[in-house]
Formats: sequence, C-alpha cells, structure tokens
Amino acid sequence: MSQSKELRSQIQQIVCPRELTEGTEVCLEGNPFSTLLFRKPHQGEIITLTDVSGKEFRGRIVKLIQDRAHVYVFEELRDLTELPYDIFLFQALPEKERMELIIQKGTELGVKVIVPFKSNHSISLKVRESRQPKAHRWQYIAVKATKQCRRACVPYIVPYCSFEQALDIARSLELKILLLENEKNRLSSLLKSLPPPRSVALMVGPEGGWDEEEVERGKAVGFITLGLGERILRTETAAIAACAILQYEWGGL
Repeated sequence: MSQSKELRSQIQQIVCPRELTEGTEVCLEGNPFSTLLFRKPHQGEIITLTDVSGKEFRGRIVKLIQDRAHVYVFEELRDLTELPYDIFLFQALPEKERMELIIQKGTELGVKVIVPFKSNHSISLKVRESRQPKAHRWQYIAVKATKQCRRACVPYIVPYCSFEQALDIARSLELKILLLENEKNRLSSLLKSLPPPRSVALMVGPEGGWDEEEVERGKAVGFITLGLGERILRTETAAIAACAILQYEWGGL
C-alpha cells in the first residue's frame, strides 16, 4: 500500500451503512459513532454525514449517549462538500502561528491531507515549539475548522517530517505541483489545460525560499514548478491562494 493511500485511511468521515432520506432519524453506532466522537460533538450540533451511495446530508444530533447518537436528517445537499479530487497540501513549516492559519484555511478550502515538513530554509519544529508549543493542537484545529464549515471530512494532519519523507508521500499522487517564486509558467494557465486529476500534491516552500537542490529533487519525483504571479507572497498566502485557484478552475468554489 502506498503512503498516500495509508494517509487517506486516516481521514475522518461519518459514513452511514445505509441510504439516507430527508425527514428521518438515524442511529450512529460502531465505527460511524467513533468517527463522530473524534469531532468532540455536542447535542443539538449540526453535522454533515454521508450514506452508502455517496450522498451527503445535514443532520442535527438529537440524542448523544455513551455508545450511540441519534441524528435527525433534515437536508440532502445538492452539491457535495467534498471535492471529486484529493488535495494533499505539503507545507514547509512557517514561523509563528502561520501553520495554524494554513491548517484552518486549508480545511475550509477542501484539503484532504496536510503535510508539514522541514526544508533547508524553514524553521525546525523543535525551535518553533520552544517559542510557541502548538503542534499538539494541529489536528484539533482541523476538527474545529471542519465543524465550522460543515465539511463531511476532517483532514488528516501528518506528523512533521523531513523534505525527503514529504517527497515519498507525494510520489504516488497523480499531479505534483511545486510553487516557485519568479516562475513564468503560471498555476492558473496549466489548470485551464488539464482535466481534474484524482489527486494533486501542492508543495509550498518556506519564507526563505527553496534551495535549487530541493527544486531538482522535487522534479526528480515528478513535480512541476509553477508560479502565482510577479508579487512575492507570504508562504501562508501562497498556500491559501493556490488551493482557491485549484477549485476555481476545477470546481469546488
């Protein structure tokens, strides 16, 4: 099994083992209930759940007890909250609270997996945590953002890793994009000429920029370099803008 497939299995999605209809009540037990608990739910909360046919519904938790939850299904969603392609966001670890912002906004923009990694010019997790110990909250931030935007899936936040490990994760993904300053080939131009892939790796560099060696290593595993224009964007701006551009061109916004 590829690393990317293993990571997909970590994505939390409430799937009911039968077809759902509006105006009915469903009891979540077993795995669907465990998945619900991952979101730290409360009675009266509105959630998004999926049935066996892949349709998405909105429901309200009417009863929450020790081993099950009763949910009143009140709406079938005309458009799915989840994208028909998987976005894996590879983010060189930024300083201060920018990683938390990227996780929050990436979740709202439909990212399925977020991979924080160490590049040559990025801060290390050890140094960042000595100043602001927040990495332990990354998955919880994704949960909160999922609840806020009512997505069906909670993205998986991969444990901080090396650049080489990030490349290994990306290796089996269909389209691999590395954002590069001063690159004349634009992300938006490429997307207009391509149909949506099944999966896309979007790699965003650090505030200090990429080393040439890192760019070449990325190309060696299939990454193509693309730019976002003549302005120099902060790393968190680049990540958010690129995710939005993907969905503007391929659907999702």
